[in-house]
Amino acid sequence: MHFALVVNPTSGKRHGESIASRAAERLTQAGHTTITVQGADVAAARDQLKQAIDTGLDGVLVVGGDGALHAVLDHVADSDLIFGLIPAGTGNDTARSLGIPVKDPDAAVDLVIAGHVRTIDLARADETYVATVIASGFDSKVNERANAMRWPKGNMRYNIGIVAELRTFQPLPFTLTLDGETIEREAMLVAVGNGSSYGGGIRLCEGAKLDDGLLDVVIINPVSKLKLLRVFPKLYKGTHVSLPEFERHLVREATISSPGIVAYGDGERLGALPMTTRVCPGALRVFAPPAPA
Repeated sequence: MHFALVVNPTSGKRHGESIASRAAERLTQAGHTTITVQGADVAAARDQLKQAIDTGLDGVLVVGGDGALHAVLDHVADSDLIFGLIPAGTGNDTARSLGIPVKDPDAAVDLVIAGHVRTIDLARADETYVATVIASGFDSKVNERANAMRWPKGNMRYNIGIVAELRTFQPLPFTLTLDGETIEREAMLVAVGNGSSYGGGIRLCEGAKLDDGLLDVVIINPVSKLKLLRVFPKLYKGTHVSLPEFERHLVREATISSPGIVAYGDGERLGALPMTTRVCPGALRVFAPPAPA
């Protein structure tokens, strides 16, 4: 098979290039051919990938995390291309959800060489494909604040953003249209999940399945700031689903609106609400272990 290796050189503590080089070597030894796609920025990498696809590919392999995956989804979704993910990012939520080893690049390459292919759904937020979760509300406001910071780097910036946002945050007015039914209420946040987690293991949409043809719409209804801080660790365990403030709907289409609020998908800024998200069943073929029984 002929693969494009899309590399985020800053992934894996700047080990992305070496991980990609090792992957290319192993794939060549297994009888495959590869070309490497690495642009100076996302737009350049997309242009290179499009050119590679036009010349003929069997699959696209991303060396990186959820952000790098998100950048190429529009090129591989609903196509004959098989997608592969060699985790080298910070969050790696998509890989984790698929059962792809997140700390063993060689094991991820083994899945490609073995040809294990699974078909999964994607979410389509307006015109953008998303693999994991589309989030809006408290967490997107934290992201907006954190992205404006120049220091510190990494997850600590997000943690500081949480504390800073809590000082002034109030529940937000949301209007949700879920498969044609409209709900209006105040909430801390609203998320639309194709997968269960985002943000490096925040299992907000615990229970979401990648191949059920449905989206999980999660609403966190108003809680005190103190309780929100106490509840936050539960999000990493998925145990928040037992809280009375947790609300979940299974839908095929969701339109979310809240004045002045933006949405993030796969950890990337999508744009301002309102936004309509639809499930795209079977939109992606990916090298991964079989789905759990």
